Amino acid sequence: MQRLYKSLFGQVVIGLVLGIIVGVLYPKFGESMKPLGDGFIKLVKMIIPMIVFCVVVQGIYGAGELKKVGRVGLKALIYFEAVTFIALALGLLLAFVFHPGAGMNIDVGSLDATSLGTYVQTANKVRGAGFGDFVMKIIPDTVVSAFTSGDVLQVLLFSIIFGCALSLIGEKAAPLVTIVYSMSAAFFKCMSFIIKLAPLGVFGAIAFTVGKYGIGSLEQLGYLVALFYVAVVIFVFAILGTILRLTGFSIFKLIKYLREELMVVLATASSDAVLPQIMKKLEYMGIKDSTVGLVIPTGYSFNLDAFSIYLTLAAVFIAQATNTHLAFTDLLAILAVALITSKGAHGVPGSAIVILAATLSAIPAIPVVGLVLVLSVDWFMGIARALGNLLGNCVATVVVAVWEKDIDRARAHAVLNGDLAAIKAYDEQKNRDNLVEEGRTPANLHLRAEH
Repeated sequence: MQRLYKSLFGQVVIGLVLGIIVGVLYPKFGESMKPLGDGFIKLVKMIIPMIVFCVVVQGIYGAGELKKVGRVGLKALIYFEAVTFIALALGLLLAFVFHPGAGMNIDVGSLDATSLGTYVQTANKVRGAGFGDFVMKIIPDTVVSAFTSGDVLQVLLFSIIFGCALSLIGEKAAPLVTIVYSMSAAFFKCMSFIIKLAPLGVFGAIAFTVGKYGIGSLEQLGYLVALFYVAVVIFVFAILGTILRLTGFSIFKLIKYLREELMVVLATASSDAVLPQIMKKLEYMGIKDSTVGLVIPTGYSFNLDAFSIYLTLAAVFIAQATNTHLAFTDLLAILAVALITSKGAHGVPGSAIVILAATLSAIPAIPVVGLVLVLSVDWFMGIARALGNLLGNCVATVVVAVWEKDIDRARAHAVLNGDLAAIKAYDEQKNRDNLVEEGRTPANLHLRAEH
């Protein structure tokens, strides 16, 4: 019991339970705790750009060959598109099998669109943006603005360019590489300070949610929300589980290994809050930092699996609720448009509603004003979106690492099995092997000491 209390996982669970209790007994006070959750996420986001920069630069420089970097990136994008399509198709399938919006008979004219305001305006900008605009958005105005914009893709672009430059100039890059490695260690130490506040952030986020929406919000959020959670569970265990099994690993063991981070995401509805820890844990599993550094940051914008399920499920739900007939061509259009619009989600305020609005705007048959129907429950669906997206990116990293032979399977299995003795023995053997390769065996070191 004492061990659980001292662990981050145990502390997060305690924060979660206390948040629910406070939200139920003192709802107004619970609502006032919102800054704790928001503040924790802001602290993490403050560090993320520099951590992404350091990890990506280290990964590219450490990879040695730039061809390898390009190969890893291409394989990641191929995987992202394939799995995103499966997620979109799953959302469509479940919507038509279970008909979550059937029988609501909503009159479109009775819906008040005033609450959509800025969402629709932003959506129109997203929808009106072509491929050229998308590319221009990735390019920062200045190097500094890449780190202040909060857009991971801008940081990623500069990091790749900078890492490639360091790789090509050879020995002259040594002083800068040393600085980057030192910065990486410093920022990860900063993150270790911040993550200790996770239980407090979880407490604030849950106390606010229960205080504002009531305990019933945690029990029954409606048929659509329940179906979405079921869809994410099916995707994680059936789709991602099968993919991971084909690589020789278990989705259950991966989830257990990442349980602390998943609990933080569950309470804050944000996968950004655990980005640095996730990258560190995947490296600890035995995946090369070059692969982790490329796949995870890219996946945060290009591999939003649960978000993709949400887009198609919510689109069909609105059509059913408003008695809008969808032809087969409309379904294909939803798939095609969502495959593109889902890529612009990360970094957009109110991204789920904005991107859904942009998707619906491209499908004339579905009334955009129907967004009002899902606006009130969007935050709750955001919890499952964040969890599904995070697990999708972790599985993607393992798959690409296996594909590229950038994972040490023996260490990965030892870590996922929680075998501390095996991990220690493995590390000791690895250190001995490194000493032998460098000609620094214990005997040689003794002889050198005598001389």
